[in-house]
Amino acid sequence: ILVTWTKGFKCSSVEGKDVVSMLRKSIKKRGDFDIDIVAVVNDTVGTMMTCGYDDHNCEVGLIVGTGTNACYMEEMRHIDLVEGDEGRMCINMEWGAFGDDGVLNDIRTEFDREIDMGSLNPGKQLFEKMISGMYMGELVRLILVKMAKEGLLFGGKLTPDLLTTGHFETRYVSAIEKEKEGLQKAHEILTKLGLEPSHEDCVATHRICQIVSTRSANLCGATLAAVLRRIKENKGVDRLRSTVGVDGSVYKKHPHFARRLHKTVRKLLPDCEIRFVRSEDGSGKGAAMVTAVAYRLAAQHKARQKILEALKLSHEQLLEVKQRMRIEMEKGLGKETHAEATVKMLPTYVCSTPDGTEKGDFLALDLGGTNFRVLLVRVRNGMRRGVEMHNKIYSIPVEIMQGTGEELFDHIVHCISDFLEYMGMKGVSLPLGFTFSFPCQQNNLDEGILLKWTKGFKATGCEGEDVVNLLKEAIHRREEFDLDVVAVVNDTVGTMMTCGYEDPYCEVGLIVGTGSNACYMEEMRNVELVEGEEGRMCVNMEWGAFGDNGCLDDIRTEFDLAVDELSLNPGKQRFEKMISGMYLGEIVRNILMDFTKRGLLFRGRISERLKTRGIFETKFLSQIESDCLALLQVRSILQHLGLESTCDDSIIVKEVCTVVARRAAQLCGAGMAAVVDKIRENRGLDFLKVTVGVDGTLYKLHPHFSTIMRETVKQLSPKCEVTFLQSEDGSGKGAALITAVACRIREAGQ
Repeated sequence: ILVTWTKGFKCSSVEGKDVVSMLRKSIKKRGDFDIDIVAVVNDTVGTMMTCGYDDHNCEVGLIVGTGTNACYMEEMRHIDLVEGDEGRMCINMEWGAFGDDGVLNDIRTEFDREIDMGSLNPGKQLFEKMISGMYMGELVRLILVKMAKEGLLFGGKLTPDLLTTGHFETRYVSAIEKEKEGLQKAHEILTKLGLEPSHEDCVATHRICQIVSTRSANLCGATLAAVLRRIKENKGVDRLRSTVGVDGSVYKKHPHFARRLHKTVRKLLPDCEIRFVRSEDGSGKGAAMVTAVAYRLAAQHKARQKILEALKLSHEQLLEVKQRMRIEMEKGLGKETHAEATVKMLPTYVCSTPDGTEKGDFLALDLGGTNFRVLLVRVRNGMRRGVEMHNKIYSIPVEIMQGTGEELFDHIVHCISDFLEYMGMKGVSLPLGFTFSFPCQQNNLDEGILLKWTKGFKATGCEGEDVVNLLKEAIHRREEFDLDVVAVVNDTVGTMMTCGYEDPYCEVGLIVGTGSNACYMEEMRNVELVEGEEGRMCVNMEWGAFGDNGCLDDIRTEFDLAVDELSLNPGKQRFEKMISGMYLGEIVRNILMDFTKRGLLFRGRISERLKTRGIFETKFLSQIESDCLALLQVRSILQHLGLESTCDDSIIVKEVCTVVARRAAQLCGAGMAAVVDKIRENRGLDFLKVTVGVDGTLYKLHPHFSTIMRETVKQLSPKCEVTFLQSEDGSGKGAALITAVACRIREAGQ
């Protein structure tokens, strides 16, 4: 938008308007060609860009010609007029107006004031009037006139030419200051102005030209030094290496101006190495450079979008995933098809959620990873209904995780003993619930056959055994106390039960953390692996294995294949690998690698760190996608990964994280939609109101995961009203509640 015309232009109705749209309009009016206008550039910026093409250190542009101006690369965080605090932006200083507020009054002379009074814009561009080519010759003329009037030159004689504004041109100053023929030139020029100069007059004129042009170069150098000092402070370096791109007739044609300017800058900045590069055709070539950069960015953007397209799922694709999940669920439930089903739909023998009448003291064990917890859970009913918990965390050393089964269970019992002593309950026999978060085949609530160890456990003699028996045997070996092991529970079921205690509508459990899984209350008549038709039973879906038979191959990308291939269990848990926390960071890393190899990121430079598997932790995704601080966080995370990133790089990384996490949340939502619709159809309802108990770090910590997942379920299952309830301590408390429910039912039976 043109602020004001200068340099003699005065066309009406252009000021205050966007010159690009005016140019576009004129092109359109002609109608015989079409041009895409990509950039509007000030000539100073053009100069910087032109020189920057040849010298990548160039971050300042300077023009000293008819007018003067400068531009430089400023940190975004200091530019309050523009949103965002990442990266840098070129600032057009418009420094000709320096001093218009009076700060230079102490160094302005009577000659400067006289020039200003006689100019087209009095009081404006005062700095420019002291240094630029438009006024340099005029300054010399005014000094000559004053000296002649005082009888110090030309024998006190004045001529009409000498008294005419603009008759002593700036190119005369350059000519007079030339080494060899300077004095001869002075004689010629003064004679042309109608004077009869003596040798002394010529020497004095030469000296005046020298003083005026030196002041100009010094002032220019001083202000440039201020700009360079700022860049140095912004970068926080001890020694700045930088390049200034320069254009303009005074700088290029005056015999000594450039040298004097350089000298001043070096004197004022002894701790900087500054190089000056003359721009050849700055303004034209520079505009083309800015355009070329903009075009490169646009082309790269297009290439990246094309790659990310494969990770963006349409509504139709998500519906398809939902339908396929439903087919796999049916296979897992069916007696005939169960053996080859990938989604195993394991019966849990949990047949009822809490009704609020449960009471008593229960012990719970929670084994699901490297830490192991023992809990005492007091369940109260009636007026003081609630759950009170005490727990202690014990670690499981690697040598025990990978030793023998006896050692592992002896260690667990040792921890229980320590806990009972700590609680002062050594002699009490309590009902116990065991959260055991590994794939188990249950034949009863208190019997769980370990199918296979996961999560780094390798204890021998456990696979194919009943973990409840292994625990009971270890208790008997210790001969200190007796516990009634009532239930063995998967963490997903525990989560459902914990939320079920708060909300009677809760009939689904979901975990989205390191891994992912779901469970829900299925009609007994559909659970063909268990005898009986009446009532319901919670089914542990083990849905992470959805897709292991190839049914998701059409939406898996090259990046999913790469992550799967290098994982500990290639070809297994394919659905989990697209949605859970353990793998999302790895998918992102693979995409960033691909972008970098194609030169679309990090200037095509791959660091050794980026090649390392598992360095891009999933918690980074949560941090990168949070709030407005994001770009700064992205930058520090990338630095931590040994990646030097620009502002644009940070934005791209953030976009990749968003796309990957969004897909994960949508896939999770599609799976959940299949579950709630099955419950609705099981019950022959037009509309179902149901609550899902959720746990897991990804769901809890990621800023957008839960929102996107909820939206997806809503879109894919419009006939269900689904509420998601975050579980507080699902696995431990849940095991105790299942035990409490089992005890309640057992007592009622007795």
